[in-house]
Amino acid sequence: MTPALAALLAFAAYFVGYRVYARFLAERVFHLDPAAITPAHAQRDDVDYVPTRPAVLFGHHFASITGLAPMLGPAVAVIWGWGPALAWVVLGAIFVGCVHDLAAMVLSVRSRGMSVGEVAGAVIGPRARALLHLIIFFGVALAMGVFVYVIARLFAVELAPGAPGYPQAVFPSLALMIVAAISGYLMHRRGVPLLPVAIVGFVLELAAIGVGMAAPTMGLDPAAWPTPTLWTWILLAYAFIASVVPVWALLQARDFLNSLLLYLGLGLAYLGLFAGDHQFAAPFFRADPPGAPPLLPLVFIVIACGAASGFHGLVSSGTTAKQLDRETDARPIGYGAMLGESLLALLATLACTAGIGDAAAWEHAYADWSAVQALPKQIDAFIQGTTTFLVALGIPGEVAAALIAMVVVSFALTTLDSATRLLRFNIEEIGATWRIPGSQNRHLAAGLACLVIALFAFYEVDVEVAGAIVQRPAGLALWQLFGTTNQLLAALTLLLATLYLRSRRWPTWPTAIPAIFMLASTLTAMVQNLLKFRDPLLLGVGWVLFGLGVGVTLLAAASLRRPRA
Repeated sequence: MTPALAALLAFAAYFVGYRVYARFLAERVFHLDPAAITPAHAQRDDVDYVPTRPAVLFGHHFASITGLAPMLGPAVAVIWGWGPALAWVVLGAIFVGCVHDLAAMVLSVRSRGMSVGEVAGAVIGPRARALLHLIIFFGVALAMGVFVYVIARLFAVELAPGAPGYPQAVFPSLALMIVAAISGYLMHRRGVPLLPVAIVGFVLELAAIGVGMAAPTMGLDPAAWPTPTLWTWILLAYAFIASVVPVWALLQARDFLNSLLLYLGLGLAYLGLFAGDHQFAAPFFRADPPGAPPLLPLVFIVIACGAASGFHGLVSSGTTAKQLDRETDARPIGYGAMLGESLLALLATLACTAGIGDAAAWEHAYADWSAVQALPKQIDAFIQGTTTFLVALGIPGEVAAALIAMVVVSFALTTLDSATRLLRFNIEEIGATWRIPGSQNRHLAAGLACLVIALFAFYEVDVEVAGAIVQRPAGLALWQLFGTTNQLLAALTLLLATLYLRSRRWPTWPTAIPAIFMLASTLTAMVQNLLKFRDPLLLGVGWVLFGLGVGVTLLAAASLRRPRA
C-alpha cells in the first residue's frame, strides 16, 4: 500500500464517521437541542462566557486542543511500524476520541459550563470531584511545563547543541498576537464582519512568516538572541496575560487565525503527499524494536492526543462550553475538531514513515527506543518529514521548513495559553470547593497557575540516564507519566459520560465500551511502567496517580448501585 492510498482510505473513514456516527450520537444518544439556552447566554460576562459564532469557535477549539502531542506521539509510535499507528490514529479518533470530546462538551454545557471535575461532583459525588481535580491539576501543569521548555528551545538559535533552532518563528508569533488583538476588538466591539477580518489577518500572518524568514533574529546578532531561559520567562508572562484577558480580546481571534494557518499547512502537505512519488520507508509492522516496551497497550498511550486525549475534555468543558452558542454546535466543534486533530496525527504518521528518506535512513533514525525519546528530536522529525511533502509541490525546502515550523510553534503556543486558562479555572474550582480566600480572583489564580508551570519547567531533579545520574527539569523527568495521566483522564471522562447517560435512560454503549477499553489499557500500562521505574520521583508520583484513578473508578462503580434518577 502506498502512503497516498492509506491517506485516502483514512479520509473515507473520517467522512463516514462524521456523517453517520456523529449524527447518531448527536440525535439519538445526547439529544442535542437547538433551542436549549447554553451557559454562554445564561451566564454571559464577556470575559469567559461569550456566545461565539461556530466558525470562530471551531478555530479556537481546534487550535486549543491541537498542540505538540499529535505530532510527538505518532513520531514515536511508528517505531512499531506505520500500520498500528495509522489504525489507532484513525479508528481511535472516530470511536473514542471524538466521542470523548463531544461527551465532555455536552456534559459541561448542561452543567453551567463547569469542568469535568465539577460535573463528576454532581454525577458521582464530592470525593470523585476532589480526585479528578488533582489529576487535572497535575496533568495540565506538567504538560504546560514541558511545552514551555520545548517552545523556548524552538525559539532559540540552537534547538540542541549542533542542531539549529527556529528563531524565524518568533516574529510571526509576535505579529499574530498583535493582529489577533486588533481582530478581536474589531469583531467584538466594532461589529466588523468575520470574512474581511479573516482575510486581512491571514494575509498579514503569511507576510509575517516571510519577514521572519528574511530576518530570523530580527536584526539582532545571534549571540545577543535571548537564551532558552529568557524565552521561558517571556512565555510564562504571555501565558499569564492570555489567561486573564477576556477570551474575545486575544484567544478567539488568535486561535481562529492560527487554525487558518494549520488548514493551509495540512492542505499543502497532503497535496504534496498525493503529488509526489512517496513510498513507505518504514515497515508495516515491527514486532520487537530494540529497547521498546510491548506494542500493546503502549501504542495507545504513546499516540495519546492523536486519537484520544483527556486534555481535550478539559478544553471542551473548560473554555469551549462557555462559548457555545447552541447545543447543536457541539457536533461540528466537539466531534469535528477531533477529526481535524486526527488528520494532523495521520500526517505525522505518514511524514515520519514516508517523508524521512529511504529504509536505511528510517532504520537509522529509529534504531532503538532511546533514539526517539528526546522531545526536540521528535518535533524535528515531524518538521523534516512534512517538509519533504511540501518540496514535492515545488516549494523551496527553506520556505517549506519555515512554514511547518511556524505551524508547530503556533499550535504549541495556543495550547499553552488555553491550558493556562484551564489551569486557572481548575484552581478556582478547587478554591471554591475548599473555600480558600482569594481563589476566585482570576489574576491570583492565573499567577498560581504560571508558578506551578514554571516549577515543572525550571526545577531540576536527579534522574538516571544510561547508568549516569544527570539533572533534568522536573517536567521532562515526569514526562513519561503524561501519556498515562492523559489517557486516564480520558477514560474517567468517558466513564462519567456513561453514568450521565444511564441516569437519563439514554444509550450508554457508545461511551461505556470506549471507557472500559481505555481504563483497561491505561491502568495496565501504568502498572507496567511502575514496575520498571527505578527513579523515586517517577515511582512516587506514578503510584499516587494510579491510586487517584482507581479511586475515581471505584466511586463510579459504587454509584451504579444507586437507583437511576
